[in-house]
This record gives sequence, structure tokens and C-alpha cells, in this order.
Amino acid sequence: MTIRFDNRVAVVTGAGAGLGREHALGLAARGAKIVVNDFGGGVDGSSGSSAPAEETVAMIKSAGGHAFAHGADVSNPEQVGDMVAKAIRDWGRIDILVNNAGILRDRAFGKMSMEDWDAVVRVHLTGAVTCTMAVWPHMKEAGYGRIVMTSSSSGIYGNFGQSNYGAAKMAVIGLMNVLHIEGAKNNIRVNTLAPGAATRMTQELLPPAVIALMEPKTVTPGLLYLVSEDAPSRVILTATSGGFARTIIQETEGIYLAPEECTPENVAARFDEISNLEGAHVYEQGGQQVMKFVGKAAKHFSVSLV
Repeated sequence: MTIRFDNRVAVVTGAGAGLGREHALGLAARGAKIVVNDFGGGVDGSSGSSAPAEETVAMIKSAGGHAFAHGADVSNPEQVGDMVAKAIRDWGRIDILVNNAGILRDRAFGKMSMEDWDAVVRVHLTGAVTCTMAVWPHMKEAGYGRIVMTSSSSGIYGNFGQSNYGAAKMAVIGLMNVLHIEGAKNNIRVNTLAPGAATRMTQELLPPAVIALMEPKTVTPGLLYLVSEDAPSRVILTATSGGFARTIIQETEGIYLAPEECTPENVAARFDEISNLEGAHVYEQGGQQVMKFVGKAAKHFSVSLV
């Protein structure tokens, strides 16, 4: 099976460099028309320039592809609306959205300002929401959509000095979970990519030998699968240096404590049992997790839930 994107239109945010550029080039090479979005600011989100996005567009066009640049601030609804309107006007559709734009303002939590917190969350989380809201009605009407959020090991597992970044990167996984449910009836599939790559956001943090192994192009094959016609939905795909794995959030079977036993001492005494991964569950909706324990309580009290 060859994955192609002929006649598809993709919006890739933060596509002026690094991972976003590789994603845009990869999609274009397989037939997609590309809206190359990039604010063109610094790693910390300051200033702005159209040059990075225009450079990516030139690369796509020189290879025979179709693309245009747009410098929308991904968290600005008016600017994002203009970008989406231009894509619909020129190409009549939007099939794919890659929420890749991001900035860094790393600081230990005790030294972080609310300005640094808000700036990072605004781009990573609010930006993903703003862009997704703009394309959502078009995808619903078409009965087709592929959306990817970009997370990080900093969000899933944590990283010193990145509380703002990590919180935003975990939040987009929650966003994916809900949009997967809401989009299913309209064939809108929503996934999350958790990449590790040497980009301008990370290269200052990595030694040269590691940078050489973490080229962004080794991540893009995973992205292309997540936005393909036969893509899964509600998947967290990690990708680094040509390695790919699936991160799965699961919950232990746990225990039930009857009312007379429901004390913090019994939680402490049975914490190893609570933590036992044997028979762990993967849930697709919050209600399933809730009903697991409601069911245990109902059985104890001989209550019918039907």
C-alpha cells in the first residue's frame, strides 16, 4: 500500500522550519496542496517574519508541488480564519490539519512568570484549539478530516524547567481524546504525534552526536501515517531517530472498598494492589472508567443498573 495525498489540502502550522517544514515537504511530495503557516518569530515567540514560510513554499514549488504561505498567529482567531478562508477560496477544501506550531520559554517553576506560562500555553494549546475550530466545520461538511496534535515526552513524562510546555503538551492529548469521540460520526480522525527531533527549539539542549541522530525527517513518516486515509484515531505515536512506538494511557483494575472499609488507612494498606498492572484497562471514554467503579459498588449493594 502506497500512502498518497492527491487532491488533499493540508494546513501545517509552524512549517517554516524543523519538523513543520519536513511535514509540509513530505505531504507535498505525496500529492497534497499545502498551506504553509508560520508566524516567523523567534523560539520564544518574539518578532515575526514571512521569510521562513516563503522558503518552505519555494521548496515545495521547486519540486512541482502546490503551496502558499500564511503568517497567521495560530492563537488569533481572525488571522487563522483568514488563512482557512484563503485555502477554501483557492482549493475548495481542507482535509488535513497538522498542529505543529510551538515556542519555548523554559524556566524552573519557581522562577517562571505568568507571562512565560501564558505565552507557551497560548501557542501550543490555544493555537491548536483555534486552528482546529477553524477547520472543523469544513471537515464535518465534507465528511472527512485528519487532525494531528503535537505532544512531547515533556508532557507525557515530564522534563525539568518545562512546566508550561509540559502542561500544554499533555493538554492536547485531552483535546484529542474528546475530538476523537465528537468527530467519529463525520469521519474526522484525530491523533497525537509525540516527536523527538533536533530543531531550533531543542538543538541548544542537545550534544552534537545526539543532534546528528535526531533529524526531523526521521519523524515525518509517522506523521504521514497519522493523517492518511486509513489512519487510526486517538493514537499517541512517539517518534524519534527513526524509532516509533505507541504510548497508551491505561488504568489498573483497582479495588473496591465497602463503606465500612473506605478509609485512607485501607487505601495505604492496599496501595500495591491498587497499583497492580495485571488486567489494566484502556478506556476510550471517561464514562467507562466511572462505570467500572459504579458497577463494583452496585454489586456490593445488590443494585441493578439496568
